[in-house]
Amino acid sequence: MLIRVRSNVGVWRVDGLDAETATVTDVLAGIARSRPHVVYERPLARDPACHETLSTTETLRAQGLDQNGAMIHCRVDPTTCADWTAPAAEMSPSTMTGNATVEPKEQGQHFRRVIDKDGGIKLVPTKDVPTQQDRGFRKGMLPLRDMKMSWTLNDFIALDSQFEFKIQRQEKATTSKVSLDVPSISNFQTYLQRFQFQRKRCGFLYGKFVKEDESDEKPTKVLVEAIYEPPQEINPDSAEGFTLEDDPQEEEVNQLAEWLGLQRVGWVFGHAPRQGYVLSAAETILAAEFQLEAAGGVEETPFCTVTVAPKLDGQVAVEAFQVSQQCMAMVAEEALQVDPDNPQLCKVNETFTAIQEGKASPTVETAFFLTVVPIVQHTSETFVADFPRANRDLDDTAPNKDALTRQLRQAGSNGWTLVDRLADFNLLIYLKSSFDFQSDFPKICAAIANRDIPLDDGYKLLIASLAGLDGAY
Repeated sequence: MLIRVRSNVGVWRVDGLDAETATVTDVLAGIARSRPHVVYERPLARDPACHETLSTTETLRAQGLDQNGAMIHCRVDPTTCADWTAPAAEMSPSTMTGNATVEPKEQGQHFRRVIDKDGGIKLVPTKDVPTQQDRGFRKGMLPLRDMKMSWTLNDFIALDSQFEFKIQRQEKATTSKVSLDVPSISNFQTYLQRFQFQRKRCGFLYGKFVKEDESDEKPTKVLVEAIYEPPQEINPDSAEGFTLEDDPQEEEVNQLAEWLGLQRVGWVFGHAPRQGYVLSAAETILAAEFQLEAAGGVEETPFCTVTVAPKLDGQVAVEAFQVSQQCMAMVAEEALQVDPDNPQLCKVNETFTAIQEGKASPTVETAFFLTVVPIVQHTSETFVADFPRANRDLDDTAPNKDALTRQLRQAGSNGWTLVDRLADFNLLIYLKSSFDFQSDFPKICAAIANRDIPLDDGYKLLIASLAGLDGAY
């Protein structure tokens, strides 16, 4: 039997069907023999509006389509409906069946819509085969008609503006200043120098956001008191140069910091000398992700990025930056990507548009997203930074009992107390596994953060015992 399919571009005939066994799937296969790339905007249906959709599993007879020449309807993308049927002169004998759908001897040409000089729309040949993605409002999105049937100009402008970024520099950072604890940053730098800065490494900065002076409305200064280096692998093949691994201690480290009156206030990484850019695209995107996490969204935060690296003259420089809120917004929308060919360029996701100097740009230099933050230094009045760092390889020291003994043995000399020597963020991370973390450590941390609160003698004896020391402190 014959089924006629009325589409928005014409009527197609599918012959040779058996109403007892054929389904809508067989009708679609018949259409595909001559038009293999049809994209259906509405499925096969009984009515011209394509509301009464036909079942793809029931037979044609079961759906009342057993009359020869029965008409069904669909809506398709016109640019995908080029007729691939070969001319009769080119047909092989096996294809001369009298049916409208025949196998072409050679494939024909596909078409796309263009606007002619007179303003009319015409189809022109193309080698590209349109996909659902290509037909979207923007790449990777649904077509406008699939979002809703009726659009006004204001609707369209409002939707389009959500995917357009006019690139602007942020002249001033939210952070007014970063003060780095000298022993902490020196220890990090010394480890990098061990490998001539050829191995990238990062750490998280723990400290406080403080006001520059009492007249400030909110804290803008970053006071760094400690550095924690999470588990990571050197990975030259990754865009960042290292891979952060899952950290089983992350929650406890953050909780420990909170009990000490600290929080994560930034991150630091070291790298080899480079020329032409400060932060790579991968580093810029990662910095934006950290700022988004710290701010809880695209909001102002003093959270900062610190770099430690030698300049071309060999002098090691420690610098601080923030990425702009616009960069945070673009990263939140996944509008920025790494350019594998140029580390100083962020690629713009094809769904979005970046406007620079009045025209669309497929890339944005990382420098447009960076604001410089002044750096000062201090030596913490509360904490020391002598204990070996966790998660390091090829280091002279390691966090273990011997290191604990060496550090706590200094209590009672040079004016040090046991609490003074305990007040080491990385030592406390090592020590926490020897106590009930939730019940014991809040009391130990309280005595460290506020020296007016005495450390219980029982804890002193237990800690001394763990370190293999005699006597109470």
